[in-house]
Amino acid sequence: MIIGLTFDLQSEYLAEGFTREEVAEFDKEETIFGIEQSLQRLGHTTLRIGSVKRLTERLVKGERWDLVFNICEGVYGIGREAQVPAILDAYRIPYTFSDPLVLSLTLHKGIMKRVVRDMGVATPDFNVISAPSDIVAIAMPFPLFLKPVAEGSGKAISEKSVVHNRKELEEQALHLLESSGQPVLAEEFLPGREFTTGIIGTGDDASALGTIEINYNEHVKTKIYSYDIKNEYEKFVTYIIPDTAMCEQCAELALTVWRGIGGRDAGRVDIRLDKNGKPNFIELNPLAGMNYIHSDLPIIAYRNGLTYDYLMERIIRSATQRS
Repeated sequence: MIIGLTFDLQSEYLAEGFTREEVAEFDKEETIFGIEQSLQRLGHTTLRIGSVKRLTERLVKGERWDLVFNICEGVYGIGREAQVPAILDAYRIPYTFSDPLVLSLTLHKGIMKRVVRDMGVATPDFNVISAPSDIVAIAMPFPLFLKPVAEGSGKAISEKSVVHNRKELEEQALHLLESSGQPVLAEEFLPGREFTTGIIGTGDDASALGTIEINYNEHVKTKIYSYDIKNEYEKFVTYIIPDTAMCEQCAELALTVWRGIGGRDAGRVDIRLDKNGKPNFIELNPLAGMNYIHSDLPIIAYRNGLTYDYLMERIIRSATQRS
């Protein structure tokens, strides 16, 4: 099978003048190389396509592929992750991972939490701050956790993300509104253990790939899963497999959300325990990182005795069975 690869390469955007933070969600050359090598070991022919602009150029020229392995994050707009899938749908070309609706929904953390709450799944209480005037209306008890409503990879998350009083709330909310150029999600900060659960498959065929607990090393002062910690996780955290009962609870929550929103092929659900030890939904990533060294989804596979090639094979199998 001929598989085209769509992606946003960090080095290309840096060369265009983007900052390191702006390209934090984009992929490194080693990620694309790792995907290519795995797909080729599985017997497929791979062709690099690149970003959404490169995709449109090549489609206009008449190029086609049996399947597109899509990890494009996009650059602008709340629908940026949905751009490549929408174009491929228009040309009736099959692709991996979720459709435009799911990718747009999950990118907006506030709207996604409303949907999850309607499913009856526990999630921290929250408000969306769209303008400075919204700050005064927040009446949730402190501490609160603040983050941009439509970012990933831990972007704009730091020790200042947890606020303990109204002064800190106002300062951080105003800072994020200005620096990110988008609304801010303010949610109850849960004090419990932190997990991430991998999902593989689609619909009734979906299953939990496994769950890992994010256990911060003793020297880490601020236990926040930020971009810096994710990028150099070996220095800051130890990933452990929790007990069977906790894995089952996380898997049940993750699969309920995954099937409820129509996630496809593979993804990852972040979960945290509240003060009573109950798992709560934090967010869902339907376009999870695929770096074979640093990304959480492959790490979940490794910690559960599975190989990167096994993960890739399951993703391709799921996508082709849907097509």
